[in-house]
Amino acid sequence: MENSEKTEVVLLACGSFNPITNMHLRLFELAKDYMNETGKYRVIKGIISPVGDAYKKKGLISAHHRVIMAELATKNSEWVEVDTWESLQKEWVETAKVLRHHQEKLEAGSCDHQQDSPMPGKPGQKRKWVEQRQDFSQKKLLEPKPKDVPKVKLLCGADLLESFAVPNLWKSEDITQIVEDYGLICITRAGNDAQKFIYESDALWKHRNNIHLVNEWITNDISSTKIRRALRRGQSIRYLVPDLVQEYIEKHDLYSCESEEKNVGVILAPLQSLINQR
Repeated sequence: MENSEKTEVVLLACGSFNPITNMHLRLFELAKDYMNETGKYRVIKGIISPVGDAYKKKGLISAHHRVIMAELATKNSEWVEVDTWESLQKEWVETAKVLRHHQEKLEAGSCDHQQDSPMPGKPGQKRKWVEQRQDFSQKKLLEPKPKDVPKVKLLCGADLLESFAVPNLWKSEDITQIVEDYGLICITRAGNDAQKFIYESDALWKHRNNIHLVNEWITNDISSTKIRRALRRGQSIRYLVPDLVQEYIEKHDLYSCESEEKNVGVILAPLQSLINQR
């Protein structure tokens, strides 16, 4: 299939990135390889969107630092970038809304590149206008068709997929919107029975063709939680995070027993939102 016939895809990863790790970056590479190898898609960009401070997750340090670390981690990437929109919002933003924001941004950019058709002249210039319109139409036939707007898809690990089953953490309508309107690219590993989880969920099963499961054959068990634990204990995190990220963490002494206690006792934003609606 020619590139012009393939659906262009933008991979969007939402999360704490507290801190960003080499595993986060590997997710993008695994997803890109898988999607491109289907022959139906062409991944053109990856976006890392750190959650805002209003998420109120235990141990969540300032978005300012998390964004900078993500930017340092992707400094040498030719296709993965960091977007700050979500992190700058004063209130917590649902993942479905973040997806919508980026899809609308792509659509707006596509509209800006479309050429305007010639404007009709005065009544006395009707023949000239018809000639111009015919000439314009002939040129349009010779021009390549405008490309479709790229599709934003949510990139995640199996843990996010399984979190859909956590009571009150996700709105059912948000889950449906994510899998129906955008789609998931889920990186799975041994021990994560993602296929079974999809089977047991009516919403996921209905849109299973829009959920791409990618096997992680070269397993990587790095997690932000384990990185923070190692830092609290004074242990090395070299080769677990990009060198520039490690240097930034050490320079600003970001993770400690005190930082891990941040937001302790505070209700997580999605759960607080549910309480407020009652």
